[in-house]
Amino acid sequence: MSSPRQLVPGQQPSVQASLDRIDPCTVGTWRALYRQIGEPWHWHDRDAWDQGAMAAHLARPEIRIYRVKAELGPEWTDAAGFLELERHEDGSVEIAYIGLDQRVLGRRLGGWLVTQAVHTAFAWDAVRVWLHTCTLDAPAALPNYLARGFLITRAETYHTTGSSN
Repeated sequence: MSSPRQLVPGQQPSVQASLDRIDPCTVGTWRALYRQIGEPWHWHDRDAWDQGAMAAHLARPEIRIYRVKAELGPEWTDAAGFLELERHEDGSVEIAYIGLDQRVLGRRLGGWLVTQAVHTAFAWDAVRVWLHTCTLDAPAALPNYLARGFLITRAETYHTTGSSN
């Protein structure tokens, strides 16, 4: 998206939720969210990053990390979702990671979270907001991105192998 006017906002979630920046974000916090949110979707590309590399990445001013807090019945969870934005030299902001915990699926948080991510990226003076997804993502992810106004510019397929137990 090259303009916030291209965004088609998602519905309001069926639970109270907020998107809060984690500043500073520790390696431990980042890894916990990454594992919790990404494990079901085979997010493993950063598993090999050592503590130093991860800390250096998180300390970059071009990286911003957010968590979704959501009301689940009488209690709140501060780990309902995860967002990582990365500003690039061309002024674009990439939605590098975005996802929800399995416990909150079905509460209309997906469209809301993508809407919040786009608003947050443009508020950071993005000239363009973009993301990538793949066939390993949640089945609702691509339809959600398209419904919010994103366009497909390239298609790739990744395959994983199951573990043998």
